[in-house]
Amino acid sequence: MKIIPAIDIVDGKCVRLTQGDFGQMKVYREDPVEVALEFQAADIEYLHLVDLDGAKKGKVENWEVVENILDKTALTIDFGGGVQTESDVNYLLDLGISQVNIGSLAIKEPKKFIRWLKKYGPENFILSADVKNEYVMINGWLESAKYRVIELVDQFIDHGLEYVTCTDIGSDGMLNGPNIGLYKKIKARFPDLKINASGGIASIDDLLQLQYMNLHGAIIGKAIYEGRFNLSEIKKIHAR
Repeated sequence: MKIIPAIDIVDGKCVRLTQGDFGQMKVYREDPVEVALEFQAADIEYLHLVDLDGAKKGKVENWEVVENILDKTALTIDFGGGVQTESDVNYLLDLGISQVNIGSLAIKEPKKFIRWLKKYGPENFILSADVKNEYVMINGWLESAKYRVIELVDQFIDHGLEYVTCTDIGSDGMLNGPNIGLYKKIKARFPDLKINASGGIASIDDLLQLQYMNLHGAIIGKAIYEGRFNLSEIKKIHAR
């Protein structure tokens, strides 16, 4: 299982929200590039990079941060937040982004996402499902899409979808542990889907539970910034 630290960006700064609430935002670092370099120095391989401004506004906002992190690190980066156009996808892949996260667009324009899966290859995309009580939320977690996560994945699985990141909004930022039941449901329905768990991960035991379920990855955010993990611990789990 991949252990994937997260950097969320608002106004060019490294922040975390609690339960997806922009009113409960804490700035942890002024320079996300410094944080990414620290991950790299600790021999971390992966990074989940999110433009929260972009997710909220419906277009990528923090291009400079993305470009600087790619320029100054060798991390394998998946990126999301406001990707809406084919030119966005082309630019991100040309920059060296490993995978592009597609969230709101997959709900609003599913045919466009299916075209992208076919044109660029499903290995270049992650369906980003931010879930509250099993229903998918869009537009920076501000609006319900009226779809359950299983129903959303079902739309794309026959079109080659390989990867999904599912964030449990109720757990996100709470440090109370991940929603194991949610991931069990998705795994049972789509056993071959590569699932990244996100939200609530706060301990080594949490990571071991997810690893036991044979998930593809675990995304950790607030627990790193609040000192629940040190980076060497993350590397050890990844190596198991």
